Amino acid sequence: MKQQDGLHTTNYFDTLIEVSDDCKVTAGQIPALKNDKKTIASRQFELISKNPYKFTSDDVLFQVYADKNDLTDKKYKTAREQFFSKGQPCFRASPLTKQFGWGLHSDSNGKIALYGRETEEYQHLAEDPKTKKVKAMRENNIFSIQQ
Repeated sequence: MKQQDGLHTTNYFDTLIEVSDDCKVTAGQIPALKNDKKTIASRQFELISKNPYKFTSDDVLFQVYADKNDLTDKKYKTAREQFFSKGQPCFRASPLTKQFGWGLHSDSNGKIALYGRETEEYQHLAEDPKTKKVKAMRENNIFSIQQ
């Protein structure tokens, strides 16, 4: 998706990114650290779960990138413009929605929150006719073609 200023965006509005059809877990799981270090999934989870409906998808994806790359506040504006000058994978491709059993809801302002697939809130959003639904990408989507 592109915004008016020519930059790409990953933001959705009034949308639930539903858990992938091939996700193996039946309830939302907290992503574990890998070798005592935060993974992309654990960084995303921490930021969204501690700040429901505070940030947009673009905010979270860029913040995770900035933290991982030790960007200083001084470089944020330019780095963010560069980051979104080309398309970025949205949360449909996130391990949270593909592997860990989390649905991601975007409100009317594009602010996001996580809901475990087992929760009443997730079920309510999944059944709400006013909420647009899109599925997370299948885990084997990219490499499923055998030659």
